[in-house]
Amino acid sequence: MFEERKGMISAMAAYIIWGFFPVYWKLLEHVNSIEILLNRIIWSFIFTTIFIFIIGQKSKLIEDLKWLWQEKKTFFLLLLASFVISCNWFLYIWAVTNEHVVETSLGYYINPLITVLFGLFLFKEQLSKAQIVAVFIAFIGVALMTIRYGKIPWVALGLACSFAVYGALKKKIQLDATRGLAIETLFILPFALVYYGFLMFTNNTSFLQFDWKTDVFLMLGGLVTAYPLILFAKGAQALPQSILGFIQYFSPTIILILGTVVYKEPFTNIELISFGFIWLAILLFSLSTVLENRKKRKFA
Repeated sequence: MFEERKGMISAMAAYIIWGFFPVYWKLLEHVNSIEILLNRIIWSFIFTTIFIFIIGQKSKLIEDLKWLWQEKKTFFLLLLASFVISCNWFLYIWAVTNEHVVETSLGYYINPLITVLFGLFLFKEQLSKAQIVAVFIAFIGVALMTIRYGKIPWVALGLACSFAVYGALKKKIQLDATRGLAIETLFILPFALVYYGFLMFTNNTSFLQFDWKTDVFLMLGGLVTAYPLILFAKGAQALPQSILGFIQYFSPTIILILGTVVYKEPFTNIELISFGFIWLAILLFSLSTVLENRKKRKFA
């Protein structure tokens, strides 16, 4: 139970930080989305590796790399996770910097439904009747929002599916969260460096070309990327997919508030009704989870 509690705190912290991400990426609206992505990958690797060296885990990182080379299945799972999270990062950055903050919120409201279904079908996790009802209620809310848009929300679905896949992969990969992130970014680093070199050669970059604030925000993007991902990995390893799925609603709720209140994106009565369904589902699922845990402790 102690490990699960720590996982809960880590996961909640990660999603609260992610909720405020639009504020950060809005500061880089003048930078091409691809360049922001490349900087996220490069600086995430640099900051994470420096941290590993500072805490004296260089030898453990080398051991992890050797172990991965022997465990080919885990190696390719981590390689796939690296590719999937890179796609997720790009979609998110593009959406935020192109006035689609509310749609990113929709994506991360859909994501927990997919995560819960992954837990049910891939990890054979059991849901109570109340939890199944909660998932159904949340699905109604998401369906109403989809109808409101009048078209298939490709950005939202892309964000939802990519992060659900990433979470499922991370649950299967039993690596230390920090070293795992360093290796993930190491996998995609060569591609990022080569493509960044191409952009610099064609003079299509802002780094070291615009102003010092842009340079600092691009570099620190690696830090703000790495920290919540490490927290998320700890949470994903300690928590059932079903619980992890509903903690994820912290992030889109914050994003929604930012999109409507701060960035003045439209929020109609239909969206209010849709979110009402989702909030009801969260409440029902949370109460059900608390009661289930109390029963387990009572009969333990």
